[in-house]
Amino acid sequence: MQHIDITAVGGFSFANYTDIQGATGATIFLFDELSPTGVSIRGGGPASRETPLLAPVASSTGIHALVLSGGSAYGLDAAGGVMRYLEEHGQGLHIRQACVPLVCQSCLFDLPVGDQYARPNAQQAYEACAHTSRENFLNGNIGAGTGCSVGKYHGMEHAMKGGLGSYAVQVGNVAIGAVVAVNAMGDVFEAGSGKELAGMLDDANTTFESSFESMVEDMESERHAPEGNTTIGAVFTNVQLDKSALSKVAAMAHNGYARTIRPVHTSVDGDSIYAVSTGNISANADSVGTLAAYVMEKAVETAVLSAEAAYGLPSASNFQG
Repeated sequence: MQHIDITAVGGFSFANYTDIQGATGATIFLFDELSPTGVSIRGGGPASRETPLLAPVASSTGIHALVLSGGSAYGLDAAGGVMRYLEEHGQGLHIRQACVPLVCQSCLFDLPVGDQYARPNAQQAYEACAHTSRENFLNGNIGAGTGCSVGKYHGMEHAMKGGLGSYAVQVGNVAIGAVVAVNAMGDVFEAGSGKELAGMLDDANTTFESSFESMVEDMESERHAPEGNTTIGAVFTNVQLDKSALSKVAAMAHNGYARTIRPVHTSVDGDSIYAVSTGNISANADSVGTLAAYVMEKAVETAVLSAEAAYGLPSASNFQG
């Protein structure tokens, strides 16, 4: 199994819109052709656009672009800019004289981190599409990861910086990778070892406190977990699968969240994962799903380890607790 850059999976280009001052952004994927896509939403508070297209009973066989962004539900405006860009370039469903691109999007809640009125919009996404790349995917405080934070059960004053992460592997002819913007209420751990990488801090911000233990202690109290979190991600593979099989792959990829984020999939997280097929390689779908969970856990780890301290939030790279 060889570690590769996620762009080596092929079949897509990407772009980032990053608002450092406002602490928000968007990560955009444009597919070379209509690409079969599935989705699995495990969190209780998702903000998404056009996800019904991905249901097995829906007539669409794929999508033209995927957007992961900040801005909460306000950020859903960004997909409109991606649609306009694709329409101008003739990419979409051609129905009579019209061209209709199919664009799915999920958003995370980053409004408390920077300027709550800074949200990715259609124009910013449109302009970002003009600068897509096919190499050197960047991680950390960029795109959808700009305003991410983790460990928020006791409030933002105890949180740490999250970010955008990616990880991909190749096994024979099969390539698979994951991208994730980690904005979890819970704490983030290294899969396997259980070592905490980032999460909720004590009052002095010198050591970790356990979100899991705090939630258990509060089980019979009236304390409610803070709303507005959400970890959003996508798996890309060159294996040819339909959207039904890809929905299963996306569901299995959530095991990567479960191995690295604790707690996860709560009612105050909108945790979502897309799975996209961009090639025609033949492989077993369950094997693809198993690898999807692996690359996703590695992408989550990369997201917090690549994040830099910002907006008053310490990062895993500079925390000495």
